[in-house]
Amino acid sequence: MTELKNLEQELSRFRARLWAAAGFVIFCFGLLVFRLYVLQIVRHDDLATQAENNRIAVVPIVPNRGLIVDRHGVVLANNYSAYTLEITPSKVNDVEGTIDALSHIVEIQARDRRRFKRLREESKSFESIPIRTRLTDEEVARFTAQRFRFPGVDIQARLFRHYPYGELASHVLGYIGRINQREVDAMEDWSDEDQANYRGTEHIGKLGIEQSYERELHGITGFEEVETSAGGRAVRRLRSNPATPGNTVHLSIDIKLQALIECLYGDRRGALVAIDPRNGEVLAFVSKPTFDPNLFVDGIDSENWKELNESADKPLLNRALRGTYPPGSTYKPFMALAALNTGRRSPNAIIMDNGVYMFGGHRFRSPENERGGAMNMRRAIVESRNVYLYSLATDLGVDTIHDQMAPLGFGRLTGIDLKGEVTGILPSTEWKRNAYKRAEQRRWYAGETISLGIGQGYNTFTMLQMATAMATVASDGRRYQPRVVREIENVLTRERRVSSNQALAPLVYKPEHTAFIREAMFGVTQEGTSTRVFLGAGYQSGGKTGTAQAVGLRQNEKYVASKVDEYKRDHSLYEAFAPVDNPRVALAVIVENAGFGAEAAAPIARRVLDYLLMDQYPSEEDIAAVQIGKAGSPLGVSRKASAMPLPRGLDAFGADVPNAPDSAASAASAASVASAASAAAARAASSPVNAAASAPRAVRRPWPAAATSSGPSPSAPSDPASVDAPALAPVPRHPSNAASPAASREQP
Repeated sequence: MTELKNLEQELSRFRARLWAAAGFVIFCFGLLVFRLYVLQIVRHDDLATQAENNRIAVVPIVPNRGLIVDRHGVVLANNYSAYTLEITPSKVNDVEGTIDALSHIVEIQARDRRRFKRLREESKSFESIPIRTRLTDEEVARFTAQRFRFPGVDIQARLFRHYPYGELASHVLGYIGRINQREVDAMEDWSDEDQANYRGTEHIGKLGIEQSYERELHGITGFEEVETSAGGRAVRRLRSNPATPGNTVHLSIDIKLQALIECLYGDRRGALVAIDPRNGEVLAFVSKPTFDPNLFVDGIDSENWKELNESADKPLLNRALRGTYPPGSTYKPFMALAALNTGRRSPNAIIMDNGVYMFGGHRFRSPENERGGAMNMRRAIVESRNVYLYSLATDLGVDTIHDQMAPLGFGRLTGIDLKGEVTGILPSTEWKRNAYKRAEQRRWYAGETISLGIGQGYNTFTMLQMATAMATVASDGRRYQPRVVREIENVLTRERRVSSNQALAPLVYKPEHTAFIREAMFGVTQEGTSTRVFLGAGYQSGGKTGTAQAVGLRQNEKYVASKVDEYKRDHSLYEAFAPVDNPRVALAVIVENAGFGAEAAAPIARRVLDYLLMDQYPSEEDIAAVQIGKAGSPLGVSRKASAMPLPRGLDAFGADVPNAPDSAASAASAASVASAASAAAARAASSPVNAAASAPRAVRRPWPAAATSSGPSPSAPSDPASVDAPALAPVPRHPSNAASPAASREQP
């Protein structure tokens, strides 16, 4: 039986399928047209911008860091251009194998590998990371000949920071180091403009002036637009906006004086701060021992870090800014001023001194060599008598002492233009309540007040605070915030902006009271504890010696320096101002564990005043005697300070820097400009735009071996080789003598 097909039904089905297929095709074409419309019309501007951005790469140009110079224009921190061997991990298949192969061409030490590993962990894979810095001519030539073997490895020109005088004034200058993750996180709070200014920047100030004036020294980042191919290869440079170098920071410090003071300390530890009381300028800011900031610029190696970290001398501790010490007898003039200002005691009031002050059955001693008798205020200061001050402290009370000393700056931040300052301790009943937890510890006992009168007990201050207080008293209560930076010079316009030195609100003292204190301190140099040191001085100065205990003694225990460990011996202190009639300098100095103030600290102060007021520079014989604490008045024939040469400085390649301030400054400025030009030329030479060009010319000679110093921060990281910028060193804590009040062992 034959089945007949329904042709009409078949044709209807075929037409339906045809229309469905046609509709699907039309729909697909519609989608394509719609997408084309969106891409070509709706998103045209956005996509055109993205295409242009893919075609053009914007490369930041890191600015030349500003110079740091002393008050006479001597360059203390500058820049130089050198060449580095760098690896871009994203372009290298086997990084470790590549490094091993490179080590057969250029020397790559274990510390270079450790630094590269650390930087790689902190960087993005497409960033270029140095494996070796400061290549020699020979190393550059050897690598250039075999560059074809190492895709992703190239030579780059970079700017490096250099400190020509090494360890000299390192605590003032500070140093720069690579930006770490903590600093990257902190930058997130910066404005967009500030963040943009640090694109491409790898180093930042870590301590000292480098840190405190980072924004002035950094400069303004420039940029360069480069046309690239689809593979990211540079084709041609389109335009560029040059970077603006950082400003030049002029310090108030005289580097020649700074070098003299550091030399006078020898191998001893201590600090000295000298201030001009007329404007607050810091004339000298010394902390001994020092360290070489050049070690930290590109990451300190494990050997140097171990030496610094394990030293008992703590070279990274800025003793002038962060070292706190009991002031000893140097506190007595301020105690006397407090008594006069409150009316608790007149200058002529007589206190009988029999060598012992009894309170509650406790004996507060005086040195065995002190003569007793009737004691007034002037004699107590001139001869540094303890019993008078014991009774005075009792009369005043701890809170009155606190209220009188706080305005002078004790126990407070001075506001100096350096970061990291500490307050020290100016005790009061409120302070003790907040400082301790147990009820019996939080209570203030009357016997604890007595030791405050001679600068012992809970009192701990910095030499910066002592010098600032001395400057205030010497200038009849006029006050300035101490400043290390004198001027900031715009590198383009050469205009100089004076650092803020506006006077603070003066302290109201009766002129006769401050005059009395100054006259009594003048008596110290004429008939008192520093008479031998200031014999023959060509000016009149006021001063006060101090001998402060580093550790307390038990009741009736006798102190014998030769039987005590060096680090437990008394500190030697001296404070001074000069000239008496019109003070131009006020200073405070401490030599740690050096004994009587007149033997170690006062001789250093005398040489500083001779330099500043008489243009006198000590003889070599005298310097040697001061270094071992065996000097009184100057020995030998003094030299003319202005005629003395600058301390020896070395450039980044081991050559002597110019010996005259003006020529040094001009040479550094020229070198700074030249280094920027050299870096730009090197970038051009190594750019794919000029692929046929030969390798850039390398530095003239190898980087000299880094000088080592004698030690910093007490706390070491788990991997010292990875350290590039240790934190501020902890402040030494001196045991309080409150539980067993002790006598100041001043020598009349």
